[in-house]
Amino acid sequence: MGVIIVEKINRDEKDAAFANIVNRLRNAGCVFAEDETRLLISSAQTLVDLISMVEKRESGLPLEHVIGWTDFCGLRIAVDSGVFVPRRRTEFLVQQAAILARPKSIVVDLCCGSGAIGAVLITWLDQIKLYAVDIDPIAVKCAQRNLPNGQVFRGDLFKPLPDALKGHVDVLVANVPYVPTESINLLPSEARIHEALVALDGGKDGLNIQRRVAASAPHWLSPNGHLLIETSEQQAPQTVEIFAANGLIPKVASFNELDATVVIGTRPTLKRND
Repeated sequence: MGVIIVEKINRDEKDAAFANIVNRLRNAGCVFAEDETRLLISSAQTLVDLISMVEKRESGLPLEHVIGWTDFCGLRIAVDSGVFVPRRRTEFLVQQAAILARPKSIVVDLCCGSGAIGAVLITWLDQIKLYAVDIDPIAVKCAQRNLPNGQVFRGDLFKPLPDALKGHVDVLVANVPYVPTESINLLPSEARIHEALVALDGGKDGLNIQRRVAASAPHWLSPNGHLLIETSEQQAPQTVEIFAANGLIPKVASFNELDATVVIGTRPTLKRND
């Protein structure tokens, strides 16, 4: 689109158009209006497309849904309308998973959403076998686009996974919903209105899905396998207790720059009876 517009208007007109879009986005409450304007211009195929995209962004549609993708760990991840947009803080979860995975590891991504976590791990790691699961059919279709080299299943947590994986999963990554139900209304409107509630609502204390994952994880993890769950700094102590209650050895990793907290649980290596 950039080329089409450049050919049809002069430099002064381009500058004026850019400034006009920036002002419209600022008036709509977009904090990074200039950056967003550049992305909209570079993503539109025609002037008509650009006008439509600006109007959608003004209405509150997340930028990622408007342009159809987001940058995550340096990869362009497709994000369809209604699908949870991967957050910057989740890049820390990916980094922690990559540290623990080995070549040819079996990796499972629960509540995979767009499949962003799995897409990065496949890119970064050597010959891993990736399985991704989400309960939302729209998210599953999006993840299938982002994970052509992975297996994507629709269903509730572990239920759709092949039984043959039990006891063999080396790294289990779960960016489960962890917002307490009563706090949903406090989220920015972009998330509250335009992302699936199932990707946000973690129940009364935000830990319902974490409990379910931690309870089943030991049956799926290999000895010395790892469960990684993103959580909040405030919830981390409770998440640690949940992991320990289910036989996992927990530790907390955090990265203040991204406001990111990850609890890592390791399944102990089985000891042989003498």
